Amino acid sequence: MNEHGVRPAARPVLVRIPVEPVEAAIEADAFDAASRNRLAVRGPLFGVATWSEGDGQRWKVIDPITNGCPQQARDDLQSKLWFRAKDEAETEAERRALLGAVARLETGKPSEVSVLGTRYRVVRAEEYAGLDADGGVELPRPTDPEPAVPEWDRITDTAEVDDGLVLDPDAPVTPLQAAEMLTMRTFAYKGSRYPGGVLRDSARAVDSHPDVLLLPTTFMIVKRTGNERWGVGGGPHATPQDARRALDYSLVWFKPRQAGVIPVTAGADVDARSLVAEGTHPDLADMKVLADAADRLRAGRLNEVEAHGTVYRIARSRRLLRWGSDGPESQRPSDVTTVEPMALHPRLDAYGVIHNGEEGTRPEDTDAP
Repeated sequence: MNEHGVRPAARPVLVRIPVEPVEAAIEADAFDAASRNRLAVRGPLFGVATWSEGDGQRWKVIDPITNGCPQQARDDLQSKLWFRAKDEAETEAERRALLGAVARLETGKPSEVSVLGTRYRVVRAEEYAGLDADGGVELPRPTDPEPAVPEWDRITDTAEVDDGLVLDPDAPVTPLQAAEMLTMRTFAYKGSRYPGGVLRDSARAVDSHPDVLLLPTTFMIVKRTGNERWGVGGGPHATPQDARRALDYSLVWFKPRQAGVIPVTAGADVDARSLVAEGTHPDLADMKVLADAADRLRAGRLNEVEAHGTVYRIARSRRLLRWGSDGPESQRPSDVTTVEPMALHPRLDAYGVIHNGEEGTRPEDTDAP
């Protein structure tokens, strides 16, 4: 229900038929996956989207919808507005307005702030994945984006999740996308393992935000040792190759340091591969297992490798965002906040001067009441 007690009407879904061969192949992959996989929900994710006069119904994502906590999205927004006040504000009035929004984010938990004609909203998505008959998380599909030449260099920039993403509830979708959107309109948490507030908020969202938008697919590392359940082993990536590169880095660089085999103070170029090549390390056998797994990953562009009894898989993750009469859904009262708001940067005054050693924005620096 909206503020007037009226349930917003669901939008019609505009369907377009894929005509290009690549797009038709993607649709065929989606049909195959839908026919053999069941869905498992992981939980909410949060980011920041903006709306300005002239944007119509569209909202623009400026902070990827990948945070596990709404406060993390607010913190990202606080930093963006602080740096905008520092680097881009052209007048004292602009800077005061921006610092007013920063001040609200330093001490409170607003779902939305408005400044200089733009609304900045913490938006909420639901993350879920396909599971096969054995409970394994869905692997990348043959038609998921892959580079012609895989990039393994750790410092090379690659695609970012949600980069340039525009949320448009009336954008045309393919038949399989439409089927998924319509199916997920009625999705709500159920079961005794969820607290009552979570169940009530979830059921309420079906009425208040009846439409569903599908966000771009992401890819992550999941892992399992023995008969354990699959667990997440890293954050989301825009492509399967980006996730593979992260797994390569984790196997040969991070894990030896985590285990204390390589000192954390060792140079950036010291990893399992370099130690195997050197051939003198006392834990050479363990290093070789990790390096061999990473080398198999590179050579075959694999989506699954095993090392030291743990299976690592590149998994395909999906996200949906609910939409109501006022745009994308924001955080719910029952969403868990794991960190509290705080000032993240030194004090910046209305004249653009940074006061190092002083935290937080003072009232005289803003136009806030």
